[in-house]
Amino acid sequence: MRILIQRVKQANVTVDQKIISSINTGLMGLIGVENGDTLSDIEYVVQKVAKLRIFDDQQGVMNLDVQQVDGDLLMVSQFTLLASTKKGNRPSYIQAAKGEEGLAAYNKFCELLAKETNKPVQKGEFGANMLVELVNDGPVTIWIDSRNK
Repeated sequence: MRILIQRVKQANVTVDQKIISSINTGLMGLIGVENGDTLSDIEYVVQKVAKLRIFDDQQGVMNLDVQQVDGDLLMVSQFTLLASTKKGNRPSYIQAAKGEEGLAAYNKFCELLAKETNKPVQKGEFGANMLVELVNDGPVTIWIDSRNK
């Protein structure tokens, strides 16, 4: 499982010209589920995201996690994070989990993250063509891959 986490001032997801999710200060994640991801992969990424100390403390040092700043969470599925660009110019998505497997892992991730942080997780719409808008704060962008521990 791969996730690109961004510290944001605000973010939202639009589907069919309607905003379906929005957050203020917090974390916005783009999640890619890989073929063969297990519960262990999901739990690893959940723990990393929940405990990631990328918010400023009173001294201006990135030392606080999303719970400590009462931040919001928005997680969006994005199979293109699994793109392989090794050959040619057209990315291959063969490593991305297919439909039901990807959806189940994405939902499990969001469920466990909500439980771990005691915060609701706003979501995108799995498989939909989404417009994602965000204001990256910092910018702070972190890449986490459960297969690269």
